[in-house]
Amino acid sequence: MSTERAQVIARDLDLRALPADFLANPYPVYALLQEHEPIKRMPDGSYFLTRHADVVAVYRDAQTFSADKKVEFGPKYNKPPYNTAPYALPGHDAPLFEHHTNSLVFNDPPLHTRVRKLIMGALTRRAIDDLAPGLVTLVDHLLDHLQAQGGGDLIEDFACAIPVEIIGNLLGIPHADRSPLRGWSLAILGALEPRLTPAQEDLGHRSVREFYTYLQGLVAARRKHPGDPERDVLTRLIQGENGEQLSEIELLQNCQFLLNAGHETTTNLIGNALICLQENSSEQAQLLQRMAQASDAGTHTALLNLAVDEFLRFESSNQLGNRRALQASQVGGVQLPAGALVTLCIGAANRDPAQFTHPEQLKLQRTDGKHLAFGFGIHQCAGLSLARLEGRIAIGRFLQRFPGYQLTQAPVRGGRARFRGFLNAAFRV
Repeated sequence: MSTERAQVIARDLDLRALPADFLANPYPVYALLQEHEPIKRMPDGSYFLTRHADVVAVYRDAQTFSADKKVEFGPKYNKPPYNTAPYALPGHDAPLFEHHTNSLVFNDPPLHTRVRKLIMGALTRRAIDDLAPGLVTLVDHLLDHLQAQGGGDLIEDFACAIPVEIIGNLLGIPHADRSPLRGWSLAILGALEPRLTPAQEDLGHRSVREFYTYLQGLVAARRKHPGDPERDVLTRLIQGENGEQLSEIELLQNCQFLLNAGHETTTNLIGNALICLQENSSEQAQLLQRMAQASDAGTHTALLNLAVDEFLRFESSNQLGNRRALQASQVGGVQLPAGALVTLCIGAANRDPAQFTHPEQLKLQRTDGKHLAFGFGIHQCAGLSLARLEGRIAIGRFLQRFPGYQLTQAPVRGGRARFRGFLNAAFRV
């Protein structure tokens, strides 16, 4: 993208009407905004923040900046015909509204505190560690298939298959029931984009309803035949802790949240990483050399953890977050009125030169700065340990098996502003 083109997009930026070249590569636009208009007033009256320090300041001040989306999502989702049958269940709101306003990520304390405590209590170190052997087996099975056919698609045949299976195992979803999970997740998260087509909106509501109905049966069965609460996340969520339990709606919607949050972002992490390496051959060569020279498992794990965090910084799976100002406030020297909607540009913050040295370069041993791909503060991603585990095992074992893999055509971007990833990327081994 030329400087002149980036200047035009930055000047006229509207999240509801983003051009294709911005979706392909937003970073030149982000850099211009950071330098010239780091807190940009948008056409709809909201504010777009691109500096790392400003994004952190908003994340940190949870009392002023609300994550609750009822005010914002009411007019977007909770409207006819979606708040009535056949979309909404009797006595329920429109499916997308009910789902997103009950999800952990879109709530404030005290509800957020209660739900997060129960989810974190379920996502124990033991529960996550128990997933590692199965994850290795799954990844190796996928790699065996790719090797047998001489390649395939990095996204469809590898990256997207991993988180669906892992979250399916975490919740104890039978393998025979997992085929709709990816489609449901893509449709539900796709509905978070700034602008929706009628078809996307319809599919999003139907996907929430179908997933909710499926989970009702799964939860009913688990209530009759509970698993080990120390290892079975769904059983732990059903039983709660210290007399504290989720309501039925909170339970079912946050089970959806666990799949959705863990699916799209982890798929993007793995796909973005393997494609970034193809575009940064020297970093790929150095990483392979360091992996081969690693003297023990701890060293191997540490260097892959560093690499995963740099992939997350360089190509953030989740590019945008949102908050609403509950009262008049000031951020970065700019006065924001009460009620102001604020977009936190995580993708820009993670390439802020005030925080990172040469932020436009992929450096897999980078130790400067702290990326915001998992958010910050009380809303930091509850599943970050699981995401790092999946990324480390998937990327590491792929590179060990196929150190010379090559893309056979230009990968196709997903075309989303909020979630940055690829739809497909053909390669050979």
